Amino acid sequence: MKAGLGVSALAALAGLALGQNAITENSGNFTLTADGMSYLFHVDQASGDLFSDHFGGPSTDFTPPAQIYQGGWSDGLTNVRREFPDVGRSDFRLPAIHIQHADGNTVSAFAYQSHEILQGKPSLPGLPATYGEDADVSTVQVTLYDNYSDVTAVLSYSVFPKYNAVARSFQLHNNGSDEIVIERAYSFSADLPNLDLEMIELQGDWAAEMNRVKRKVQYGETGFRSTEGYSSHIHNPFFALVSPTTTETTGEAWGFNLVYTGSFAATAERFSHGFIRVLLGLNPLHSSLHLAPGDTFTSPEAVAVYSSEGLGGMSRSFHNLYKNHLSRGVQTKQTRPILLNSWEGLGFDYNESSLVTLAGEAEALGIELFVNDDGWFGTEYPRDNDTMGLGDWTPNPAKFPDGLGPYVNDVNNYTVLNSTSKLQFGLWMEPEMVNPNSTLYHEHPDWVLHSGQHVRTLTRNQLVLNLALPEVQEFVLSTVHRILDSANIQYIKWDNNRGIHEMPSPATDHAYILGLYRIIDNLTTTYPDVLWEGCASGGGRFDAGLLHYWPQSWASDDTDASNRLTIQLGTSLAYPPSAMGCHVSAVPNGITNRNISITYRAHVAEMCGSFGFELNPSELSAEESAAIPSIMAEAHKVNPIVITGDFYRLALPDETNWPAAQFISNDTNTAAVFAFQQKATVKPAAPPLRLQGLDPQARYWNSVDNVTYSGATYANAGINLPWATADYQSMLVWLYKQ
Repeated sequence: MKAGLGVSALAALAGLALGQNAITENSGNFTLTADGMSYLFHVDQASGDLFSDHFGGPSTDFTPPAQIYQGGWSDGLTNVRREFPDVGRSDFRLPAIHIQHADGNTVSAFAYQSHEILQGKPSLPGLPATYGEDADVSTVQVTLYDNYSDVTAVLSYSVFPKYNAVARSFQLHNNGSDEIVIERAYSFSADLPNLDLEMIELQGDWAAEMNRVKRKVQYGETGFRSTEGYSSHIHNPFFALVSPTTTETTGEAWGFNLVYTGSFAATAERFSHGFIRVLLGLNPLHSSLHLAPGDTFTSPEAVAVYSSEGLGGMSRSFHNLYKNHLSRGVQTKQTRPILLNSWEGLGFDYNESSLVTLAGEAEALGIELFVNDDGWFGTEYPRDNDTMGLGDWTPNPAKFPDGLGPYVNDVNNYTVLNSTSKLQFGLWMEPEMVNPNSTLYHEHPDWVLHSGQHVRTLTRNQLVLNLALPEVQEFVLSTVHRILDSANIQYIKWDNNRGIHEMPSPATDHAYILGLYRIIDNLTTTYPDVLWEGCASGGGRFDAGLLHYWPQSWASDDTDASNRLTIQLGTSLAYPPSAMGCHVSAVPNGITNRNISITYRAHVAEMCGSFGFELNPSELSAEESAAIPSIMAEAHKVNPIVITGDFYRLALPDETNWPAAQFISNDTNTAAVFAFQQKATVKPAAPPLRLQGLDPQARYWNSVDNVTYSGATYANAGINLPWATADYQSMLVWLYKQ
């Protein structure tokens, strides 16, 4: 076996402090080692296939495989644990790779050819991915070759020891003289042993995203997929496998997340012998990717995390990995400006004068960023409602007779309350979409996604521009460049308000996503100081792919604080709260018609990296107005720890009347605890709130009791909070190490 080492002699002699022994190979046995995790696989000497050995807690030895009775139809490769299963060679389970070759057959036989161990991690061409320096991450690239079809597969495994994480992707190269078609491409595939496991996924819909769903991994396929063309509200490209006894703080948890924004599929398949095949990658319904001779296909990256400290440990590994080695925006680790969005206050009904007035009211509250939402563009088809104007990104002359520049200058001239800072300006856009009632559509009807003569189905009165087309990519790029160059715009809310229906071919979805990534890579590189926020009718594209480019995304269009608590805590299973955009909206809430105090609404929104308001300041009640100064001060105080600290889910709203969550600084000197009471109760009493993550030997003063307890006391005895007999109560409790 041939091994090529990509580590320089000097680095090998010096010994890198971290990761120098993270990947080893011995006679075809590969060991990936993290602080609290091992990932083992080996080359089968007879076939050259790659077999899975272990993914879990630390393990240094290759033990014999489970004994399986050989008989009946299920023999050969069906009875072994595989790393990159293909089609047609005695394995009856779902494949990770499914290729239709030039002669029409779909059998593949990839066998080991060579490998290379690298310090650091190569980037993926045209795709978002984790990154890191030599001390952060190590990579092994294993080259497989199918002698029958002349196709090469290069499997990439990167281990981040500090986060107990493995990132996987692969490349296929067509060495032959004829085109091949990739029907299935799962970025992560591994066979786990016969374990009693449950799957947790995040399911939902518009205004009801990220609800936990747990189900047992039974025989057959347990899984889900997105067919919306995007990661979607319905299912998120994340799932966890847990032991039945796993909790937030104890037990084993395996988390899997696809760094991708398009249609995907996730499956855990238990076969008759009990082995569980984990698959995460492209949705086969939106694949059929044609690969010409000499071309290379690169799969999106999938990240897997192992935790022996329950779901909380898994989540914090994802959070810290993503904050340090996925999200590349300069604002990722910076505090965010408190914003006011114009939508709930004015909707489409505004002009330059009313917007400047609203900005002045915002500045008087201490708002730092004023965001002009939908309705500012369109000439021949002015955007006065959602039936027209999308695609015509020219300021509406009836609303802005002198364009955006002078108007934005007027907003910037405001000085933020109690500061010397000028009010920043942000703008809403939906560059991927077009209304049929637009100049763009009348000039380029062929630029939208469509399938032959089939009816072009409208959603929210709009169609999807085909970003797979280079000319459409160039139009979007030139449009956004022109707008950003026209005024002092410091924030862009990039929206997307429908899924994909008609496509000219199944492969168009992946080509579209690659086009989207090319566009936003260009824009975020060209305008690094602009704060970009993703939105897709709320959380329809809250995924790791876009988190690579944008530091934050709007979590949901449902701003009802009680519902948002469930949505935000669900989102936190995989994604850091620092990446969530959350606002205080007016009451009664526009979706639920529920009245909740502004204190509770603020506390829920303050748990996110981007905090703001969606309301008209002139319509605040006296009670709300009186609360604003303390809310603003509190938001400024808590935002740094939300951005940089560790997050703990203490109690969930679907399990208790008293949900709570905690942030703790990296040095464990400060903690911020958000606690809530959903419904008033006479009896029973609220349970003590047990905290996590504190130094058990240290002593911490808390702001609710005004006394000092040990970290061990907070963790084991907890504290009793003084709840009033009223619905929707909340409090923020501070703890400081003494």
